[in-house]
Amino acid sequence: MTRKRVYIAYTGGTIGMRRTRTGYRPEAGYLQQQMAAMPDLRNPSMPAFTIREYTPLLDSSNMTPREWVKIASDIAENYRRYDGFVVLHGTDTMAYTASALPFMLRGLAKPVVITGSQIPLCEVRNDARENLITSLLIAAGYDIPEVCLYFGG
Repeated sequence: MTRKRVYIAYTGGTIGMRRTRTGYRPEAGYLQQQMAAMPDLRNPSMPAFTIREYTPLLDSSNMTPREWVKIASDIAENYRRYDGFVVLHGTDTMAYTASALPFMLRGLAKPVVITGSQIPLCEVRNDARENLITSLLIAAGYDIPEVCLYFGG
């Protein structure tokens, strides 16, 4: 059986931050390092995925309609190549993005799952792992033709 393919749009947010002496900070490439170290993501039952990391990584408290258009355009440009989509997003404006994207992505026949976390993936105890894995499984395994939000089990 062919593995489903999911496109991950990593816009920023706590989920991919790195701990520093002064607190958590976004760092280019760090989320991919953390995900590469997750055995669950290499399980054959997991979908294949591609990550597009936005440059710069966005602080969701500064998210505006311009960024919503960028996310929607990114999904539209990759729509035919993937079975589903996951948007990794900061929590400050996640609900606003989840409300705006359906108006920009009309006629969806594939799932777009928005998620993030309160605690970064780099921490031993975090909500990021569950949110990421479940979002990937939803995006690849369910015929949900809409934008949805998965957060916190």
